[in-house]
Amino acid sequence: MILNERETNEGLLVSVCDPDVMGETFEDGPVSLTVDESFYGGDEVDEQTVVDSLARCAVANIVGEEAVDVAVEHGFVDEENVLDVAGTRHAQLLWL
Repeated sequence: MILNERETNEGLLVSVCDPDVMGETFEDGPVSLTVDESFYGGDEVDEQTVVDSLARCAVANIVGEEAVDVAVEHGFVDEENVLDVAGTRHAQLLWL
């Protein structure tokens, strides 16, 4: 998985995606999702690194089968909140 972390005024912003969706755009009616290198680009990491990052973040954007599965499996995202955008799984996480 590819992980990017950014510190913001609101806390840690994390973006995670599967390598095979990088650079792709997925469209489903009015919904369009572009997995842009400038936002999602980062380091290729293992599952534990993603889990540690999601545990520390304030906000996360997660795209791809493997990345979303990790977020669901570790309890960060509920399966019923996962979107399917043109065959690609997408989830957002916001800690309040």
